[in-house]
Amino acid sequence: MEVVILCGGLGTRLKEETEFKPKPMVEIGGRPILWHIMKTYAQHGFNKFVLCLGYRGDVIKNYFYNYEIRSNDFTLTLGSDNIKVHSTHDETGWEITFAETGPANMTGSRVKQIQKYIKGDSFFLTYGDGVSDVNINELLAFHKSHGKIGTVTGVLPPSRFGELNTDGKLVTSFNEKPQIHDGGLINGGYFVFNKQFFNMLSEDAACILERNPLETLANSSELCVFEHRKFWQCMDTYRDFEYLNSLWREEKAEWKVW
Repeated sequence: MEVVILCGGLGTRLKEETEFKPKPMVEIGGRPILWHIMKTYAQHGFNKFVLCLGYRGDVIKNYFYNYEIRSNDFTLTLGSDNIKVHSTHDETGWEITFAETGPANMTGSRVKQIQKYIKGDSFFLTYGDGVSDVNINELLAFHKSHGKIGTVTGVLPPSRFGELNTDGKLVTSFNEKPQIHDGGLINGGYFVFNKQFFNMLSEDAACILERNPLETLANSSELCVFEHRKFWQCMDTYRDFEYLNSLWREEKAEWKVW
């Protein structure tokens, strides 16, 4: 199955990092968040990716085109095209299709444009700015079990405020971004769709995945939710960027399932 990742947004709320690169290339622990997402899928056996490019898509292309020499020791023979890479990374076998889907196109338009690259009866789809420890194989099994066109992963939203656990006037622990356990689920990405879903999309630049297409699925009882109540965190703001990097530094990155 192909894993489609939306990589075309401007990331305007993260302008400190996205002035010269697309949001999926903002780094956590020295690697783009896009790489972290791809590692999650690959760990579950899915390493055929279709990247929907938009703003500064060239940065993503260059990163992976030069991935071997960027990630490994190599020997170069000057005066020839002979480069011997001494491979040490674990990403061998990743197949990545880079699809230019327009600099300003909305999410639905981007997905519709990559229809030609989907060879099977269903495909994964997610955003290029959120990490999670969701079990991809369990997600797929759930999708197959209900027989509907689409599945969306529902996650608990993280709180904007730190959580204080107290004993009288004494603070016993502090949690920077706790998940809101008594609230409703939100769209965490990590979709699975049958190919029929393409019939609800348009290449028109204004087609927004989360509007008419998903609303139509829901209204026709063709969209199910896979509940994931463990770790999920998007990178919307610079504060999110700092938080995810702090988790990585402190070896508390729950999304690191590889």
